Amino acid sequence: MLILSRKTDQQIQIGDEITLTIIEIRGDQVRIGVEAPKDIKVFRHEVFKAIQSENREASAVDKEKIGVLSQMLKN
Repeated sequence: MLILSRKTDQQIQIGDEITLTIIEIRGDQVRIGVEAPKDIKVFRHEVFKAIQSENREASAVDKEKIGVLSQMLKN
């Protein structure tokens, strides 16, 4: 993990297309601006993890239901 110190209005460059700007530091909170191409999705980590969890649940296959459907299609 790379750890950087930045002050308000300073930036961090990630690759050629992503720029993080420190907007404001207030107590233990930091506001960060993210400039990235529209095709790059940017999420807070906890939101990203929740999306992954929901996707896993949605893609889980109920083998019993598949078996029932398979039998129905054969008839």
